[in-house]
Amino acid sequence: MTALAATIPASRRLLSNRLFLFVCLAATSLAMLILAALLTSIIAEGWQRLSPQFLDSFASRKPAQAGIKAPLWGSVWVCTICAMTALPVGIATAVYLEEFAAKSRLTSFIRLNITNLSGVPSIVYGIIGLTAFTRMFGLRAPDDPICIGNEESFFYLQLPLGAGVLAGGLTLMLVVLPIVIVASQEALRSVPNSLRQGAMALGATRWQMVRTITLPAAVPTIMTGAILAISRAIGEAAPLLVLGGVLLMFTTPTNLMSDFTVLPLQIFNWAQRPQEEFHTLAAAAIIVQLAILALFNTIAVVIRHKLQRPLQ
Repeated sequence: MTALAATIPASRRLLSNRLFLFVCLAATSLAMLILAALLTSIIAEGWQRLSPQFLDSFASRKPAQAGIKAPLWGSVWVCTICAMTALPVGIATAVYLEEFAAKSRLTSFIRLNITNLSGVPSIVYGIIGLTAFTRMFGLRAPDDPICIGNEESFFYLQLPLGAGVLAGGLTLMLVVLPIVIVASQEALRSVPNSLRQGAMALGATRWQMVRTITLPAAVPTIMTGAILAISRAIGEAAPLLVLGGVLLMFTTPTNLMSDFTVLPLQIFNWAQRPQEEFHTLAAAAIIVQLAILALFNTIAVVIRHKLQRPLQ
């Protein structure tokens, strides 16, 4: 009786484990099938519109002449600014919190709030960007900005920033910054403490230990978080709509203050139109956006492998 009583719970646990595994596999397979069906339909509909003319033409009311030159370059500008600002700030914040900041209630409170910020809707960050970057809290009238440089040159800046590519990139930086910080913190925590203790025992300062041991060992995981962050930034449309992103553009950005549009806004503009030809254009633009996303991911993977070091 005792042996029978001992085997029944074990069999039940085995059955529950197998049932849970089956449910997980079924849910994953269903999600993958839906994703495959969506990608197949998008590629089948938009592949015929892909051409050099589509990539090098501006938007038009005539579907046969429409292209994505303005939103394509706008996405490149905005996402580049986002990556160049979010990654250094996010990684530096994570390094300070994990390696230098003292363990206290204040730092625990900061860590908790950073984690919570990653779940805030992106449209909220759009409102923050509109207030802080586009209008700069109303400290100066938008029609009378402080101008630095020539408006026609690349080195041109104005305050307030207005609805230019710099304001758009900084707003997307706010969106992805919590993701970068949390991913970098987890990467630094995954580095064995024995490496830190060994470096300190050999006489290294804390900054030398972080620069030569901890940070290089955490680079692969940090780059994974960077991939996720930039992937989210590429697909964001709501904060840029709040910021004042233009749905129809006939020029490409020439400096940080230039007006812009991005691929998600152009896809939204075409997808809401009733004509079937514009839906085909939207599908083709989605394919291009996926290709840009794959390119950013490839660059991040290459950097991750180049900087990867063994922990021994």
